[in-house]
Amino acid sequence: MQRLITEKLLQWKNNPGKKPLAINGARQIGKTHSIMEFGMSNYASVAYFYFDNNPDLCGLFEGGISSISSLMPKLEANVNQSISPETTLMVFDEIQACPAALASLKRFNETAPQYHIVAAGSLLGVALARVSGDTKAKAAEKQGKYSFPVGKVDELNMFPFTFEEFLMEFNPRLIPLIQECFDNNTPLSGGLHESALELFLQYLVIGGMPEAISEYRKTNNYTLVKAKQLSICNNYVLDMSKYTETKTQAVRNEAVYNTLPSQLAKENRKFQYAAIKSGARANDYELSLNWLEKAAVIIKCNKVREGKEPLASYEDFLSFKVYMSDVGLLAAKSNNSHLSILGRSMGDTAKGAMTENYIAQSLKANGIGFYYWESNNQSELDFVIQIENEIIPIEAKSWKSVRSQSLEFFREKYGIEKAIRISAKNFGFENGTKSVPLYAVWCIKK
Repeated sequence: MQRLITEKLLQWKNNPGKKPLAINGARQIGKTHSIMEFGMSNYASVAYFYFDNNPDLCGLFEGGISSISSLMPKLEANVNQSISPETTLMVFDEIQACPAALASLKRFNETAPQYHIVAAGSLLGVALARVSGDTKAKAAEKQGKYSFPVGKVDELNMFPFTFEEFLMEFNPRLIPLIQECFDNNTPLSGGLHESALELFLQYLVIGGMPEAISEYRKTNNYTLVKAKQLSICNNYVLDMSKYTETKTQAVRNEAVYNTLPSQLAKENRKFQYAAIKSGARANDYELSLNWLEKAAVIIKCNKVREGKEPLASYEDFLSFKVYMSDVGLLAAKSNNSHLSILGRSMGDTAKGAMTENYIAQSLKANGIGFYYWESNNQSELDFVIQIENEIIPIEAKSWKSVRSQSLEFFREKYGIEKAIRISAKNFGFENGTKSVPLYAVWCIKK
C-alpha cells in the first residue's frame, strides 16, 4: 500500500546533510512496512535490526561503544550480511527497547555520517520517560548513554492512513480533481462529488489502520474489519501494562482510553474527569492523558481563549477535548454500526463526534496545530488554526447543515476575513467563507 511518507523518506535520502532518521508513531500504523519497502526500492540492501526482546542485539550497544568502526563488524555478524555505507539502509526497529542504541545515533551522526540509518519506535516517548525513572538507567544517563540524541537525528512522525492515502488505494483518480477544486473553489461534478462522499463514509467505518484496510480489500466484510480494529485497541491496552511503571498507572491509562467514546458522545465533547468515575480528579489522571498522547493513541485539542495571533499565547490547558488517533478505531470502540454510517442514519451527536475526530486527525497528520474556542458557553467553534500570521476559524458540520452563528460571531469579534466551513456540501466560496467538502480536509495544509 502506498504511503505519503515515502516521499519524505526520499527527500531525507537525497539530503547531503542528513542525520540518522527517527520515525515515531503509534503501533500498527505501518511504520516498518513503509520503511522496508522504501529500503528495498532505493538501496542495494537492507540490514534489519529488531530490538524488542532481543538481549543479544541490545548487548552490542550497552556498556558503551568505543567506536562505530568496532561496532559495525558485530552488527554485520548479528544479521549475517555485509553493510556498505551509502548503499545499505540500516533499520533499527522498536529502538525504544534499547535506549543505548537510540543514544548511539549521536555517535553515528558525529563520526560515521556515511551510514544511512532509519530508526522506528512505537511508544518511543513513553519508553524513554519510563527509562528515566529507573535507578540503573539514571546512572547510565549521567554518562550520556541513555539520553535522546537531541539535534543529532532527523525526526518524522507517522500517522494512520489519511483520507488522501485512502483515496490512493480505492480511487486515486479523484485526488487531482479534488485538489484542483479546492484550489479554485469550483464544485466537483455532481456524480464525482457523491462518489467521494461515499468513500468518505467508508473511511469513517474502516479508518486508517493498515490491517483494517487490508482486511476490507481482501474480504469486503465490515464485521471482519471491526474485529481487526478491536484487536488493535486491545493491543494498545496491553501496551499500557508493558510500558507503565505501576499497575495503578496502567489501570488509569486504560480507564481514560475506554472512556473516550462516551466523552465524545456528549454534545459539547469536552473532556470531563467525572466521566471516568465519580469523584475522579485531574491530579489522578493527568499522567494517563500524557502517556496516551506520547503513545500517539489520542489527539488532544486544547481551548483557546482568544482568536488572536499567536494562538499559542491564549491556550487554556485546563479545558480540552480528546480524540482517538483513528476514526475507524473510534467507530469500532463506540460500537457504531457500519449500516448506520454508510446509510447516513446515525444520530446527530454520533455523526458530529466522528466528523470532529476525522478532522482532528487530518489536521494533525498535516502538521497543523489546532484549538477549539467558546464564548460564555453560548458560541463555540470546533477548530481554530493559525497558518503563518493568519487566524482561520473552522466550522465542522457532520452533513449539509450550514448554520454558522458561532462562525460569524467569531469573525466579527476578531476581525477575521477568511473562514472555512467543512460539510457535505460541494466546494465554493462566499462572503469570505471557503466551503470544503468532508472528503477534502486533507487539502488544508500549512
